[in-house]
Amino acid sequence: MDKIKQLFQTKNSRRGSYSIAVTAVVIGIVILFNLLVAQLPQKIRQIDISDTNIYEISSTSQKLLKNLDKDVSLYVIAEKGNTDDRIRTFITKYASLSSRLRVEWIDPVLHPSALTKYDTEKNSIVVSCKATDRQTSISFDDILVTESSYYNTSSSATKFDGDGQLTSAVDYVTNTKEYKAYYTAGHGETALSSSVTDLMEKSRISVSELNLLTASSIPEDCDLLILNGPTSDLTKDEAKVLTTYLKKGGNVMSLLAYTDKSMTRLYGILENYGLKVANGYIADAERCYQGNYYYLIPNLSVSGDMASGISSNSVLMINSKGMTQTDPVRDTINVESFMATSENGCAVTEKKQTQGTYILGAAATESVTVKDSGGKKKKKDSRLTVYGSNMLIDAQVTEAFSTLENLTLFMNSVTANLDSADNISVSPKSLQVTYNSIAHPGIFSILIIFVIPFMVIAGGFVVWFRRRRR
Repeated sequence: MDKIKQLFQTKNSRRGSYSIAVTAVVIGIVILFNLLVAQLPQKIRQIDISDTNIYEISSTSQKLLKNLDKDVSLYVIAEKGNTDDRIRTFITKYASLSSRLRVEWIDPVLHPSALTKYDTEKNSIVVSCKATDRQTSISFDDILVTESSYYNTSSSATKFDGDGQLTSAVDYVTNTKEYKAYYTAGHGETALSSSVTDLMEKSRISVSELNLLTASSIPEDCDLLILNGPTSDLTKDEAKVLTTYLKKGGNVMSLLAYTDKSMTRLYGILENYGLKVANGYIADAERCYQGNYYYLIPNLSVSGDMASGISSNSVLMINSKGMTQTDPVRDTINVESFMATSENGCAVTEKKQTQGTYILGAAATESVTVKDSGGKKKKKDSRLTVYGSNMLIDAQVTEAFSTLENLTLFMNSVTANLDSADNISVSPKSLQVTYNSIAHPGIFSILIIFVIPFMVIAGGFVVWFRRRRR
């Protein structure tokens, strides 16, 4: 017994006891820390470490959820254990941003009647609001978007649209106001891409085609008329219909396009509203993409709702027409430019180059007096928005450069035409690898990419060579 006591009284045993005690204290602290962290809200303790930041909630969604004044229920009709981790994690994080959101998981295997009750299919999210009696359903396939490979029959998820789908659904069930937009046809216009129409539908804007050749007037339910890159001019009657629509408080958005045809009537309408289209196409040696003078990175001057979601000012305009501001036909018309070249912009034709600052995006507004269905006079705002290039929303551009804010700017200008409408459309996040590129390289870029690395390599070689000689 004495020998055993002596074993615990040696220097080594005392050190061992001390180490055990310290280890126990550290383990206790770690356990206590984990217990405390577990009590924190989900939005604080869950950090997005995914490569593509798919769990990052956009500022648009955060604003919507912060101002949510109605209770909304999210019924997830799926087996929770078999649901993709990305979807399950995102739902949890999204719902934690508002006390107005309630999530309930319903297993369709255990409760098959739920499919009939909520009029949906398994692996979907039913978003419902009792206050408005509105309901919509989101399929998991709309959140994890898959595309089949050209060389392989297998498919894999390429986009994650949890933020956009849930925010659009919450906005839909809590609001009853919906909007109607038409896009013109018959003049070589480019059809709106699915990316654009999807974003418009997320903001409760339905889209239909309108041929001005067969229409004697703009439909009464038209909240916005879009001319997406016409390559041939309007007829005299079409120009009259368009002018009348604007004078009655209509909203028009025109995106210009590359064409060698005369556009006298369309450009004439724009000039009447204070925007004169310059001859040729715009180049800018100062604000361009990787040395291509016709790939413009414009200066943005947006504020208020037009600036919603704009953070990097990364907008790309390709083969753009340019405009200069002139006196409109009526003093009641107000013109505001929100996108332009630098002072070194040039309007380039086959014969000459004219340097100056050119407008690439602008809006002309006018307050007009119209009669409602009851014959009473009321004030209404008319708005004409013009972009120098329809490549702003071309799918080849927006899909090739995932960091661009082209679609955000476009949707902001769309909702600016609509009363009580906000741009709540959130683009899907790509699950594919993206690469950074330099928008407009200059001396600083050359210094970083070439000069400094060369100097470091040369310096290292000199040090190595001297040591070798010694």
